[in-house]
Amino acid sequence: MSELAFREGIMDQIRLREQRFDERAYLFVLAALEHSQTRLVERRHITGPELAQACRDLALHRYGVMARVVLEHWGVRSTMDIGDIVFTLVDLGLLISQPQDSRDDFYGVFEFEDAFGREYPWSTAHV
Repeated sequence: MSELAFREGIMDQIRLREQRFDERAYLFVLAALEHSQTRLVERRHITGPELAQACRDLALHRYGVMARVVLEHWGVRSTMDIGDIVFTLVDLGLLISQPQDSRDDFYGVFEFEDAFGREYPWSTAHV
């Protein structure tokens, strides 16, 4: 889906349901989902924890040391926020969930402070 098409119709629907997150956060989560699929031998359902980790990996890849700042600028401050974005997209029919999927799957997958600070790939804080 092109960013323009996303903005013209879907963001209006999203804004009616959820105003906490910048539209770029929704595009980013969709990109992280696709990013995680490209790493698999064949496409399959991605769990909440897998998607949260994919968001971390993609954020670090795209934004490096600024990853946490970028995500927080978009309103994403925890893995639960990623889950809220996902389930907004599910509610709008843009993503499909499995019966066992839950927002709680995103609870505490990682702490942003650790994932984008102490555990940053070249950080000496975790040594």
